[in-house]
Amino acid sequence: MKHISWWQIELSDLEIELTTKALKNKNISQGIVTEEFESKISELLGIPYVTACTSGSTALLMSLVAAKIGPGDEVIVPNRTWIATAHAVMMVGAKVVLADDDGEDSSIFLNQINKKINSRTKAIIPVHLCGRSCDINGLKSVLKKRNVLIIEDAAQAFMSGNQNGFLGTQGLTGCFSLSLAKLISTGQGGFVVTKDKKVFERLKSLRNHGVNDPVNVSYKGFGFNFRFNDILASIGIAQLKRLKNNIYNIKTIYTTYLEGLHNLRGIRVIEKRINDGEIPLYAEILCECREKLIKYLKNAGIQTRPYYPNLNLAPQLRDRRRFPKSEKYGINGLFLPCGPAQQLKNVNITIQKIHDFSKQQ
Repeated sequence: MKHISWWQIELSDLEIELTTKALKNKNISQGIVTEEFESKISELLGIPYVTACTSGSTALLMSLVAAKIGPGDEVIVPNRTWIATAHAVMMVGAKVVLADDDGEDSSIFLNQINKKINSRTKAIIPVHLCGRSCDINGLKSVLKKRNVLIIEDAAQAFMSGNQNGFLGTQGLTGCFSLSLAKLISTGQGGFVVTKDKKVFERLKSLRNHGVNDPVNVSYKGFGFNFRFNDILASIGIAQLKRLKNNIYNIKTIYTTYLEGLHNLRGIRVIEKRINDGEIPLYAEILCECREKLIKYLKNAGIQTRPYYPNLNLAPQLRDRRRFPKSEKYGINGLFLPCGPAQQLKNVNITIQKIHDFSKQQ
């Protein structure tokens, strides 16, 4: 039986070549290769300041610390996101305030914001899940004349955009992930982008225990070891060389699922606005009998992943209120086989198996 993994990404001789070069040149810590990688990201996103770090979660944590958010402060977070968004807030000692989504595009439900903002609210973290754009303009309109920052969680949205440009470049900072299931991956890693030079200087200092010059050391303030390294940066540079091809493949997989599962009873592909610049990182569907479909596809050798639970169900964040807009995603959401190196024949096999399943229901 053929096994189809839910995610596929390409690693080739180019990654081996560039990492070997770094090793031969003894570029193994954070150095010139990391700077080159940061420069390439800066050019791609058209943003002046990029700080590579250990993960997308670290990028969120560093952004909150750089924004001087801490105990006594509140940060509004969407209920439907990966839990790292909330954990970063908890790590700085601030309170997580959950907001429902609008049920279609993962935007924080805008009409809730005025009810949730108070004198302790210091930031909102909109999350661009699966490359889907949050309504940043709407948020900015609601936050007009309020001293509340926007920190974008763009972990799943590298190179995805909307009418205002690239996601992650429209708030105080944008936080990106380089973990395995991303458009490009270094295994682990992440980066923060910003247009604010003072924030950038704080981020650089934070990344190295508050030390700006590692040779002539002076303790300027709080920080920790969030440094990237040149081995991972070498992998990142190799990955960037196939970026256009990765984007093309991701979009092709999405449109194949969209057309192949069209009007199928009990199953709906979660749509993306690819004509507006969104990159549909994952192939997401809503399925009314998700657990049965997962089991059926598993028996056919096809791996899927249920959508992660909504944050209000986490014991450390348990919120007894209902979040009706996001509930259906936690119950019915499913990731189908995808990824920039996923073979299209695997996608078509998956579509056929889903059709076979639907006929039996």
